[in-house]
Amino acid sequence: MAVTEKNILNRLYFIAGCMLLFALAVVVKLISIQITDGDKYRELAKEKTIKNFTIQPNRGNLYSDDGSLLATSVTKYDIRFDAITPSSENFEKYLKPLSDSLSVMFNKPSSYYQNILRKARGNKNRYLLVARDLGYLDYTRLKTFPLFNMNAYKGGIIVEQKTKREHPLGKIAERSVGYERIDDEGYITRVGLEGAFGDYLRGQAGKRLKQKIAKGQWKPITDYNEVEPKDGFDVISTININIQDVAHHALLAQLEKYKADHGCVVVMEVESGEVKAISNLGRTKSGKYYERLNYAVGESNEPGSTFKLMSMIAALEDKVIDTNYVVNTEGGVLTFYDKYKVRDSRWGGYGQISASQVFEVSSNTGIVKIIDNFYRKNPEKFVNRLYNMGLNNQLGLSIKGEGKPVVPHPNDKKNWSGISLPWMAYGYGVSLTPLQILTFYNAVANDGEMVKPRLIKEVKEWNRTIKRFDKEVLNPSICSEETIAKVKKMMENVILKEHGTGHGLYSANFSMAGKTGTTQKNYASKDKDKLQYISTFAGYFPAENPMYSCIVVIHEPDKSVGYYGADVSGPVFKSIARKIYTNSPLVDTVRELERKNASAVKSYDSFYAKAQIKYQTIPNVIGMSGMDAVSLLENLGLKVKVEGNGKVKEQSLNAGETIEDNQTIVLKLF
Repeated sequence: MAVTEKNILNRLYFIAGCMLLFALAVVVKLISIQITDGDKYRELAKEKTIKNFTIQPNRGNLYSDDGSLLATSVTKYDIRFDAITPSSENFEKYLKPLSDSLSVMFNKPSSYYQNILRKARGNKNRYLLVARDLGYLDYTRLKTFPLFNMNAYKGGIIVEQKTKREHPLGKIAERSVGYERIDDEGYITRVGLEGAFGDYLRGQAGKRLKQKIAKGQWKPITDYNEVEPKDGFDVISTININIQDVAHHALLAQLEKYKADHGCVVVMEVESGEVKAISNLGRTKSGKYYERLNYAVGESNEPGSTFKLMSMIAALEDKVIDTNYVVNTEGGVLTFYDKYKVRDSRWGGYGQISASQVFEVSSNTGIVKIIDNFYRKNPEKFVNRLYNMGLNNQLGLSIKGEGKPVVPHPNDKKNWSGISLPWMAYGYGVSLTPLQILTFYNAVANDGEMVKPRLIKEVKEWNRTIKRFDKEVLNPSICSEETIAKVKKMMENVILKEHGTGHGLYSANFSMAGKTGTTQKNYASKDKDKLQYISTFAGYFPAENPMYSCIVVIHEPDKSVGYYGADVSGPVFKSIARKIYTNSPLVDTVRELERKNASAVKSYDSFYAKAQIKYQTIPNVIGMSGMDAVSLLENLGLKVKVEGNGKVKEQSLNAGETIEDNQTIVLKLF
């Protein structure tokens, strides 16, 4: 029995000793924390309850070329209430007046606000949402309400400021305007102008100190910011909202008419390279269209017949042909290696036609024969000419996602075959984006000078210019002036001549020049139902003094409705040109008036000299313009009859005869 009691005592002593050692270890650790690691843990506790939050600055405004807003930042305010902060006296005194004010502002019963505010007080809610997304005027009004006008320390009001990006034009140019987004992991997505010029637009973030009051809830400690945010700069784009609106709706109407999958249109100012309109519309499952992707910049496809301009310039520049060179279109079919066929859209071909007619009627067999006949033994010469014109280079756009051009070279054995050269001649086996094609066509309109497409004019801070973006020349001369003049005439004839593929677009009121393109898509598939088309029209206007270039590309129109470039894309081009002409007739008139016509000046001087003479006899008016002669003779009291147009060839009364009353003179003009 004694042994058992002794064992129990030993165990108790052991347990007591362990507990003493544990207590000593706890004391030592506490002392260590307080003395050695105290600052560290105090700072850690502070970080868990108090920290700086980032305040996003207002992004700069994005403007069109005339100062209209394309995108702007609007400040919004969320209002919350710390129900613990107000004293009991102030809370009871101002509860009903505050609720009455909120009731009037938000059209809810006063009792509703009294209940939720009192409930928040009872639940010790320090972060009750009162209002969301208030504008500045509503925010300043709410701050004057009873209790809330006593600031955050006495009244319990919590104000959270944020900015939202708004687009006054709505869906028009939405993809071109774009956005810049940062996800929770810091990954940045940049699209369109907003993404390209984010460095200027985004500004500098501020800091505000907040204290943690509940799980996931943080309350500002002070009414001011630790670091004030700095707003971003404003960016002035080249987009013209009137031209953008016309381009957008013209494209939309045609996409809907032909039930096409997607399409794009770009309008560029010829001399400067400023992009005045860029619209990209894609079809949804419900059949509606919206700005889904930036097709004009990023989508690279085989250009088809629009590439015939590049082929024709190469042949003319190398002087292997001239415009009157005769080509046999071989019944509309050419065969390579006994199985690869090139066909004209016209059954039976066009017979023997000139090189210029090959372009105007868009003969596939004609252009292929020209290029294959003269470059078959030396394809490097043809491709090098294309490279010298810059067709293998990206444009280096500020907007992200530019497609890379594909122009295979004979030295690249992996991508070159026996049919590469003839296929390239009419736009297959090569790949370009719509904007890259337009840049080349714009160079032709600009007398050979290739300019880089520009989407931005300048960056400003209020009225101060931070940076200006001027015209940038990519290639001072893509070819000789002689070649430019020849292809310009061909492009005019595409629309002017009855047999030109674009003759249906002709208008007597304004002139245009361009090239149609109808490209087969998915032609390698054995399933004919999968064969689709890309309809294109590229060109410029006015034909005689180009001011704007334009490209329209429409993918996969309903084949039962139509698919040729002249029918599908051409009308969009014409609609844009017509609208621009309609909106600016006065400008064109003033420009014409500023020019002195030597013939008109000489005619006027002659008329003025004769009009100063006091005639007693019939004057000699032979050689004068009909209008001047009639004016002079009628002022002498003669009755004048006119036959024909132009200048006076004969007069019925001889010069020097005496003038009699009610005398009639007949003028014959030519």
